[in-house]
Amino acid sequence: MSKLCALVIGHKKKSPGAVNVNKNITEFDFNEDLALRIERKIEKTQIQKIYRRTYKQLPDDINELDPDFIVSFHCNAFDTNVSGTEVLYYHRSEKGKRMAEILLSHLVDHLELTNRGIKPKTSEDRGGYLLRYTKAPCVIAEPFFIDNDDDLARAQEDIDGLAGTYATAIDQISEEVV
Repeated sequence: MSKLCALVIGHKKKSPGAVNVNKNITEFDFNEDLALRIERKIEKTQIQKIYRRTYKQLPDDINELDPDFIVSFHCNAFDTNVSGTEVLYYHRSEKGKRMAEILLSHLVDHLELTNRGIKPKTSEDRGGYLLRYTKAPCVIAEPFFIDNDDDLARAQEDIDGLAGTYATAIDQISEEVV
């Protein structure tokens, strides 16, 4: 039986997260489209998209689904100049750390942006609440800086390839980690 991966679409329509003002695209819109593309490309893993009602309810909503692992989709933003790819994981989760390593490797190979590494997070850190309070191992993908026009262009120029990259990483995580 194949494993179940919860794909968490970061943010929501009414609170869309980071934005690229030049291209008028939000973190939520980019990642919702990406998740739909990943669903079509995944081969060995069951997928369930999760939309956030509130940030506080999100871990419970995910835990009710009882997935084998979780990938949460986000995009970084800072000052329009910073660039790169990173993946966050809960600092006490060895499975989360291994998932982050696999996903980061695939994302860096595809996007060819600066490798900002895997980042261990505590429950008090940004993103740490989700990482800590989900029962299944969880990672938060920050593949590029959406407010950086070059980063966004790189992600958009082959969004189907990016979706395929995620699908390959998710299938590898399903087979090797969980």
